[in-house]
Amino acid sequence: MNFTRWSARLPGTQRRAARGTEGSVPAARGEYAQQLGHLTDTDDPDGPDDEAAAAAAGVPALEDFSVRELLGRLPGLVALVYGPEHRIAYVNDAYAAAFGPRPAGTTVADTCPEAEELGLLPLLDQVLRSGKPRTVKSRRTQDGGSYTVTCLPVDSPHLDGGGVLVHAADVTDHAEAAERLRASERRHRETAVTLQRSLLPQDLEQPDDLRIAATYQPGGTDAAVGGDWYDVITLGAGRTALVIGDVMGRGVRAAAVMGQLRTAVRAYARLDLPPHEVLQLLDGLAAEIDASQIATCVYAIHDPNEGKLVYASAGHLPILVRDEDGTVRRAEDPTGPPLGTGGWLHASGSIALPPGSTAVLYTDGLVERRREDIDEGVAALARALSGASGTPQVVCDRLLRSLGVTAEHDDDVAVLVVQHPSRKGADAELFHNAALELLGGVEAAPRARAFASGVLSSWRFPVELRDLGVLATSELVANSLQHGTPPMRLRLRRTDRRLIIEVTDGDDHLPRRRRAETEDEAGRGISIIATIASSWGSRRTPGGGKAVWCEFALPD
Repeated sequence: MNFTRWSARLPGTQRRAARGTEGSVPAARGEYAQQLGHLTDTDDPDGPDDEAAAAAAGVPALEDFSVRELLGRLPGLVALVYGPEHRIAYVNDAYAAAFGPRPAGTTVADTCPEAEELGLLPLLDQVLRSGKPRTVKSRRTQDGGSYTVTCLPVDSPHLDGGGVLVHAADVTDHAEAAERLRASERRHRETAVTLQRSLLPQDLEQPDDLRIAATYQPGGTDAAVGGDWYDVITLGAGRTALVIGDVMGRGVRAAAVMGQLRTAVRAYARLDLPPHEVLQLLDGLAAEIDASQIATCVYAIHDPNEGKLVYASAGHLPILVRDEDGTVRRAEDPTGPPLGTGGWLHASGSIALPPGSTAVLYTDGLVERRREDIDEGVAALARALSGASGTPQVVCDRLLRSLGVTAEHDDDVAVLVVQHPSRKGADAELFHNAALELLGGVEAAPRARAFASGVLSSWRFPVELRDLGVLATSELVANSLQHGTPPMRLRLRRTDRRLIIEVTDGDDHLPRRRRAETEDEAGRGISIIATIASSWGSRRTPGGGKAVWCEFALPD
């Protein structure tokens, strides 16, 4: 097969007669350049013909070469097939070395199993029918090789029914490298997901007065793992801290920063600080951990005696609260900038959480969509929440489904659902509150002891627990009378799990436990409380003053 039979159809190629100077090549580049420059140095405005110049310089023409010789030396796999049955006209040496010799005149379907493995039979039909080239990339054969194949139409009177030139490039090395890269990315993602999940709470704390569930779902396989997190921290005296946040980053680094922030939140929560002070501390810490990464966060505290969430937000999305009648309310400002930006004084706000209501804290992966304003996503979440009922875990699942979050979602999602159940009947009998305003003077302590004894008796506590409760009340009131200032208040609370005794006063000096010497007449009150109670603590109250409390676990 001679190149002149079909090369004329290639762009820029013109047929011409072979010259007698065939095989004459200039001795050096300089000689060739001089000859070509001399030939093109003409006054003809249209310039000389390139082929004529080349011929004059003795440059070989394409038709001087045999197609078989050229294609046979190509490193790519080349085959020429013809007719609607795709009969083989030619395969080059590279093709034969890869797949074996192919007899001329046989059909591709009968003698080329690799064509079926590569999916070439439909491709050949398409090229013959349309007259346009087609390419398939990185197709794998059974022996593990990978090939990118291009099929080009060949229109020649010597090919009955038209022909197709098949060129296959061996991309096995590239495919294996790409697979190694994908495997590395999968391992990296699995490591990040494992780290992320290990840093999240394994078992959520369940406060006496709330029912809580949380869900974390990493992004799909094409999305890197982010730094979403949540936490539930019991503060004592029936109070609970709720946290949700999102580190603005991806991969192991974001998960590691998230873990450090979550640990810091738990440590700051033990100080029983107001939400805005916790965020103030976190803001400075986030800048120290990694100045290039910022994070959003909401920190909220629930006090069953107040029936509301007191919260502070650092650039995070608003808390949503669904009332018992299905009405959804949105927590308003204050919202400060994200953690790590510095130079901002955070402030606390509040939103009512009455019995029968449900609060939802979430990250942006739940509501943010491409080409859609995030406020529209928050509004969609509010609509989904208004119709969501059931246990907290059921509400979590329904919100994910309603917002279209699937296993292939393009971002991490964290959701924290908090319910304040409306208790009735026998369940309600397990929860009681009693309070007494205390006046100064010598009669305050005996009055407090008598009040506590009467209340604990009415709650039908065992005698031993009642006596311990009265003793704890006496010590807390005595401490407040000696070191505090009016107004003073005694509060008793029972849940289905514990008895809580709390005394508040107007002085913000927090007590501390110390070792009393033998000759000391005072200083043993807090030590006694720490000895007889399950736990104790103190905190400053909004507007000045402090609260000192202790808890007793109820017998099963």
